[in-house]
Amino acid sequence: MNKKLVLLGALCALPALMIAPGLSSRKQKAPFYGRNIAHRGLYSKDQEIPENSLAAFGKAADAGYGIELDVALSLDGEVVVFHDDSLERICGVKAGIGEKTLDELRQLALCGSEERIPLLREVLSLIAGRVPIVVELKNGKRNRELCRKTLALLKDYPGDVCIESFNPLIVAWFRFHAPNLLRGQLSQQLSEYTKSGLPKAEAFVLSNTLLNFAARPQFIAYRIGKKPVSVRAAELFGAIPVAWTSHDPESEKTSDFVIFEHYLPEIRYKSKQNHEN
Repeated sequence: MNKKLVLLGALCALPALMIAPGLSSRKQKAPFYGRNIAHRGLYSKDQEIPENSLAAFGKAADAGYGIELDVALSLDGEVVVFHDDSLERICGVKAGIGEKTLDELRQLALCGSEERIPLLREVLSLIAGRVPIVVELKNGKRNRELCRKTLALLKDYPGDVCIESFNPLIVAWFRFHAPNLLRGQLSQQLSEYTKSGLPKAEAFVLSNTLLNFAARPQFIAYRIGKKPVSVRAAELFGAIPVAWTSHDPESEKTSDFVIFEHYLPEIRYKSKQNHEN
């Protein structure tokens, strides 16, 4: 065969290899397919029931919704459930979540309530397999430690769980260390990344999920809005489309599961996508 044709073919195949997802089995995706997942639990808009609290997770599970939560490490290496890098918005303290020990974090109220920052193991014990859980690993300075400790907690959990992260290297870690655990890539539009101060080149790579070749995510949870061609192509190649954060049931029409907040959708819906293997 002509060497130029081989080279041309390879160059044409390269973009597809970069964005191709990992494929999921029916067993992996069945618990999440056509499910509405409560973002940070079923918390109230006024934070009377605070986000990422045991109260919010319990309310969501009692209603039958799946739950999404965020995990990070305390200063002394405990896997805690908290979204922000800083404690200021939720706890009124100007410090990073990773700058406080668990004992110090336990002294802080969530949004002025009686709720405290929970441990991941406490949430798992509370849910006890009743509903599916989506665990987002936050990006930080101790990612490998967070991955390792999160996986150790999830290994013996009797319920349905999957992981996701904005950091493709975290997703890739789970690809190689927990291949049977459903994994997803979180992403958003280029403008959202640059708005946060990320350099344009890095924002372009992340918004287009061009590191799929390393992470091979089985689902892509993309911020609701316009998706780039590369993400839509990954979905055509088999990536499960997931919407975040939905404030309207219309999201169900284009997504195989939905991460929602501040409204009460049906617990389950009929997905129109088809990614059966």
